[in-house]
Amino acid sequence: MFALNFVSPYHEELLRARIKNVTIRLGDVRNEYPENSVVWITFGKKLAQKKKLYTAFIDKVYVKKFSQLTAEDLIHQNPEITSAEKLIEFFEKLYNHKITPEDLVSVIYFSEVVRGE
Repeated sequence: MFALNFVSPYHEELLRARIKNVTIRLGDVRNEYPENSVVWITFGKKLAQKKKLYTAFIDKVYVKKFSQLTAEDLIHQNPEITSAEKLIEFFEKLYNHKITPEDLVSVIYFSEVVRGE
């Protein structure tokens, strides 16, 4: 099984509150996270213990340029990031290198898998 891991405590809060249902990842990650896959949503730093928050289904994966991100993509990723430019600034800090509006990202929409009754 695959995992979508998150490291920001703020993202952990959004995930636990079920507000965040999109993750935007640098590059084309469709092979790593194919549509219709079941994944664990986890939280934890790289090379450290992870917490499994819940199981999710990957509904859709779009590959776009930063400049093509929509308001819907951004609001479900992080309500505090309201423009592609702000997301670029965030990613530049995260990845520690220059990013342009022409760089590709994968927009992964996911939904929680709950027990049926």
